Amino acid sequence: MIDITAWMNNFLREVNKTFENRVWFVGLQGSYGRGEATETSDIDVVVILDELSVLDIQAYGAMLDSLPHRELICGFLSGKNEIINWEPSDLFQFYYDTTPISGSLDELLTSIDEAAVNRAIKIGVCNIYHACVHNMLHEKSEDILKGLYKSASFVAQAIVFKQTGKHIKHQKGLISVAFPTEQVIVDTFLNLKKGGAVDFSSMSESLLVWSKKWIVQSN
Repeated sequence: MIDITAWMNNFLREVNKTFENRVWFVGLQGSYGRGEATETSDIDVVVILDELSVLDIQAYGAMLDSLPHRELICGFLSGKNEIINWEPSDLFQFYYDTTPISGSLDELLTSIDEAAVNRAIKIGVCNIYHACVHNMLHEKSEDILKGLYKSASFVAQAIVFKQTGKHIKHQKGLISVAFPTEQVIVDTFLNLKKGGAVDFSSMSESLLVWSKKWIVQSN
């Protein structure tokens, strides 16, 4: 597996060489950020510059093309002013799922208030409900269902934060603190992540009922 510490050290050298003193923040998201990476995990990098232009995007793309494991690199590139003024409900997951490598995102915390967390939950469950119904009617895809449970596990993080004021970084840590309805969602996701069998009808129904409850409850 990739030595992510060595890889990020090299990445940081290259991004600072490319943009010099314009780099406001560098971080790592996803499974590498949470210490849960596997051989096939993406390298989900966050880079925030003082400002972002089309030429900067082109320069960053050329820099990425020069790095090892280019096929695994994804992530987020932005200017500072844009991320500070971003939709607050998106910033909840963005802030808490980003491991800082250089700089800090703490300036975003003023935007992540109770209303932002509530909106993150509402948008999340509405999207899951819509996609779940669509999948049950049309695609009938186990892979889509697995993805929806992954999304639901992140919404469960926001729900636990709303209830406790604490962000639990790893989904398995939610099992001991979440309410029973969220425990079922997270436990199903973790089982699917380990390669567990898919019961399409039962799991779809559980997800639909759960998302429906939160759509109504979060009004």
